[in-house]
Amino acid sequence: MSRALCTRCLRPESHCLCPLIPALSCRTHLLVLQHPSEARHALNTARLAVLGLAGARRVVGETFTPDVWEKPGYTSRLLFPGPAAEVLTPGYGRDLDQPIQLIVPDGTWGHARKLLHINPELAALPRVMLPAGLTTRYRVRHADIPGALSTIEAVTHALNAIEYPMNVDALLRPFEALIDGQIEGMGADLYARHHLQRKVPWR
Repeated sequence: MSRALCTRCLRPESHCLCPLIPALSCRTHLLVLQHPSEARHALNTARLAVLGLAGARRVVGETFTPDVWEKPGYTSRLLFPGPAAEVLTPGYGRDLDQPIQLIVPDGTWGHARKLLHINPELAALPRVMLPAGLTTRYRVRHADIPGALSTIEAVTHALNAIEYPMNVDALLRPFEALIDGQIEGMGADLYARHHLQRKVPWR
């Protein structure tokens, strides 16, 4: 028999994360464009980020037209590294005439790159990226490139820079509880074998 799920966070009711999800409001608008394969994943951190931010949106798909991200009164920035991407530092965007809409492609790095490849108008948007040297707390998934962060971690770091001195670290509370629950469920020995002893970077 399948376990009953919370209709909001989609976790089993016995492990509902909703009490930990904040209700934050900030000037920046978050739009997550999520690859369908990530939407089906149990460790869906983008969903938690969207639930914790007033007005945030998550759109699942592979092809997107500009009407999906065009938002009057906002200037869009794509959170994805690239040669012309600006590094997000505290107070980024204060000199802009409009508040920022932060667009975040969500999925594995391969999926995210594919989303940009098949959506050239999206890929052409001005880009921003996180500074080097950040480390992930995502202890139960593995990445294909060094320094990769989960989507909710990337969103938190980005908003902390754009919204400075406002701090949105409360977004990470359900994420940390989710990871702790996964580790507890697999047991210390299994976690150590599959995660602590691996020599590849996290996802």
